[in-house]
Amino acid sequence: MRILIAEDDPETSRLLRALLVKWGYEVVATRDGREASTALQAEGAPRLAILDVMMPYMSGIEVCQRLRQTPEHAGLYVILLTARTSKDDTVAGLAAGADDYITKPFDIQELRARVQVGVRIIELQESLAERVRELEDALSQVKQLRGLLPICSYCKKIRDDQNYWQKVESYLSEHSTARISHSVCPDCYADFVKPELEKLHRRQEPQ
Repeated sequence: MRILIAEDDPETSRLLRALLVKWGYEVVATRDGREASTALQAEGAPRLAILDVMMPYMSGIEVCQRLRQTPEHAGLYVILLTARTSKDDTVAGLAAGADDYITKPFDIQELRARVQVGVRIIELQESLAERVRELEDALSQVKQLRGLLPICSYCKKIRDDQNYWQKVESYLSEHSTARISHSVCPDCYADFVKPELEKLHRRQEPQ
């Protein structure tokens, strides 16, 4: 997991980076709000950010507000870091779209726990997104089966998109999650199975 930190104080930045690396995270370090905003909007940007509230050029709250205006950053998990302790500051940060809030000087174990919460939420979002993609693929396959299927008038094979003729069972197995079982309809039983059974029965009758 990659984590971005935006902190203009060199000592705090070094401490944050050292702790996060020790805990097994990859760190992208920035020194002000402008750098953080640019890094978080780049392709492959970190999904979790720890932003200092008071930074040059752009505050952590402003960075958060800007990112929340675009749908593609809705899944970004933001932890604000500040020396301010008033409730108004906390409310302002959360209203800007932050997910969590830590005050300085921070407790190391509290920081680790809050980062772990953010990582779990991101992993859950990714798992749900993967599930949605799987459901969309399944729906696409169902819709595909509702389209026009070329079927041979004689052998009843189906022609796929590669112009290859397949048995109905094979085609359905590849293009849906349906499980195939075989049976005999009443018409086929009367037209084919019953005559064969009667023929077999006549053969077995004593002469």
